[in-house]
Amino acid sequence: MEKMAVDVRTVEDLQCDVLVIGGGAAGVATAITARRQGLHVVLLERYGFCGGGAVAGLSGTVCGLYLATDRAGAKPEQVVFGFAEEFCKALEARGGLGAPLRYGKTWTRVHDPLIWRDAADALLIENGVQVIYHAVATGTLLDGKERVEGVQAWTKQGSLTIRAKITVDASGDADLVAMAGLDNFVGDKGRVQNPTMIFRLQGVDVERFTAAYGDDTIMGEAVSALIRERQSAGDDLPRTKIWLFPTTRAGELLCNCTRITGTDGRELNPLLYRDFTEAELNGRRQVHAYARFFREYVTGCENAFINDTGVQVGVRQTRQVEGVAKLMNNDVVTARKFSDGIARSPWPIELHSGARPKVEWILDDYYEVPYSCFVPTHGEGLLVAGRCLSAEHEAVASARVTAQCFSYGHAIGHAATIAIRHGLEPREVDPQEIRAALERDGAHLL
Repeated sequence: MEKMAVDVRTVEDLQCDVLVIGGGAAGVATAITARRQGLHVVLLERYGFCGGGAVAGLSGTVCGLYLATDRAGAKPEQVVFGFAEEFCKALEARGGLGAPLRYGKTWTRVHDPLIWRDAADALLIENGVQVIYHAVATGTLLDGKERVEGVQAWTKQGSLTIRAKITVDASGDADLVAMAGLDNFVGDKGRVQNPTMIFRLQGVDVERFTAAYGDDTIMGEAVSALIRERQSAGDDLPRTKIWLFPTTRAGELLCNCTRITGTDGRELNPLLYRDFTEAELNGRRQVHAYARFFREYVTGCENAFINDTGVQVGVRQTRQVEGVAKLMNNDVVTARKFSDGIARSPWPIELHSGARPKVEWILDDYYEVPYSCFVPTHGEGLLVAGRCLSAEHEAVASARVTAQCFSYGHAIGHAATIAIRHGLEPREVDPQEIRAALERDGAHLL
């Protein structure tokens, strides 16, 4: 007879108003916003710190704050505020956020991932969010077939049941959506943007580096040509267009340059455990290849060494919720505004597929993301926040970045509060009430 695996340990059940799964930018913003409205909020995070892709994935920049432009002599023009602005100020106060850096036609800001953790911890503690680190949701609690009422979670102590009035899937991968059997999709017919292992390079003469290559963090043709030359010689340098950012630390570059595929050349999907593992192994190997290239061919990097790699490979896209509405590719490139828009984005479509990322700019404008992109087509008691929103393949390549994830969480924290206070399901919440709450918080959407 086949034996059944069991865990006889039990942990006391928890009850809360709002349960947030995932402590990335969206999860932190959701939890703090809902808690500030007087709700009991639990935040469940699988690592021992918050930050998600920004910290564990070491993406390292707050993208999506500023307009893109071709205007000569233009200065950074910020159009995203609210919780994103608040968190940036918290980083800045701790010395963990650099000044805006040129990124093609726009600007971005580099943060210190250690200070990101500290800033998140401080805000969560100060506002009274109940944080549970080192815990993973393993299943949803369903009332009947489609109302999510919390999760079953794994902890070192044992299995933990958390019941909530509203549950927010801020996992990045729409994990709860999938566990509950609600409608979801993966990329473009299963094809997702490739993962990247981001790393930090120390021992760099940043002054000489900047003098040689200018202030644009997207490296120019001179560097790309050298990479192609070394590719031809057999070096493992599959991505030719790379991004290098001076950081808040002396002598350091943040390096976004790897393009990770399977050993057999196939595109990898981090939802698949074999692919996720192979991405980690191949990613770290590729980091060493790029670091060698920098030492040998890039001015200022002659004595550089790898200071750190991401805790995990950087994931850009996996599973997404099928929402009441979907952000379409055309909505992004035409800078469309929506009556139920709860977040702005001026960030370009930044599609990572193939040797050269595709970048499609939105100039001197921004689009809005509707609330209904975060509401599942069916199923109650559940909202999503972050990059697992309902959006087309190229649209999510713009909508997934950090400033926007802060904005989504800010809005969804208010949406959850409104639903609970008025006894509504999330799909019944009036988006204008969310917009009004965001305006009171200084999001400047109206």
